[in-house]
Amino acid sequence: MSDPRLLAVLLNFRTPDMCKRAAETAVAALDGLNGELVIVDNDSGDGSYEILRDYVRAQDWPHVRVVASGHNGGFGAGNNVGIHAGLSNGSAPDFVYILNSDAFPEPDAIRVLRDWLIAHPMAGIAGSRIYGEDGAPHVTTFRFPSVAGEFEHAIRFGPVSRALRNSRVPMEIPDHAMPVNWLAGASMMMRREMLDRIGVFDETFFLYFEETDLCLRAARDGWDTWYLPQSRVMHIGSVSTGMRKWDRIPQYWLDSRLYYFMKNHGRLYAALATLAHVGGGVLWRLRRVIQRKPHADPPHFLGDLLKHDVCAAFGRRPTKGATPAPRSDQQGDCHDPL
Repeated sequence: MSDPRLLAVLLNFRTPDMCKRAAETAVAALDGLNGELVIVDNDSGDGSYEILRDYVRAQDWPHVRVVASGHNGGFGAGNNVGIHAGLSNGSAPDFVYILNSDAFPEPDAIRVLRDWLIAHPMAGIAGSRIYGEDGAPHVTTFRFPSVAGEFEHAIRFGPVSRALRNSRVPMEIPDHAMPVNWLAGASMMMRREMLDRIGVFDETFFLYFEETDLCLRAARDGWDTWYLPQSRVMHIGSVSTGMRKWDRIPQYWLDSRLYYFMKNHGRLYAALATLAHVGGGVLWRLRRVIQRKPHADPPHFLGDLLKHDVCAAFGRRPTKGATPAPRSDQQGDCHDPL
């Protein structure tokens, strides 16, 4: 592959100023590569599309476009708009790179991912080392969710975590290139040949678990997912979703979690995963009261999780309120069919 074609997709939702900064770093990191950048405004409704369109025109960057998604179908759907846009000449790229609007690649970050995929034909996905504004690394390497992993996460008890260490979803941050189950999608490159085989993001996921699902489909088709610490990207994190300000778990997170388990493992496994989480969560709460430990979950989390999944088991669910800005009133009685 002498000069592979690369398409970078930068997804924006109501963060136009930050997206400008991300675009600047992406353009710099694409320098010397046979690549283009498409900025997708995910139906922000706040003038972001016009702001970004005018900004790109003023920069007079070659091979940079701004497109409007037309509707906000979530993270995966927004990235799919950019992927389906393809290159400006109508051809398909060899590699697709996705970048969050609050993520800023270092000058060689994109090249490192591309070169790794070129050198490793069975590598379908490669992701960067993500670090915060303070330089501290973010946990972005994970094992696939499982019943045991749900219990380990919920119980928060050292002996259990040690016994189930191979099921614990978050991994220790690697200091060298290594294959992992799945990666966070803040800075991720994918082989188009792989996407042609397994498909792009499943748009049933509004937000969360879409990267997990994509990496699982890749693994089942024989492709490896690699973490490359040589590729470095600074990430502010949770700017569009408001995750750090959640005072209650949003409906779309619960929908995505349940759909992931049901789609990939079936209804019985999904029910066992929820029971494992609830059982571990109850034990954790008992220990928290006895030992006077601080809260570790959003308010009402365990009840919201159980109510949501019980409703789904009977073909009903709490009123859907999938919006990018989580609200505490997104939980409710059972209404719409699943």
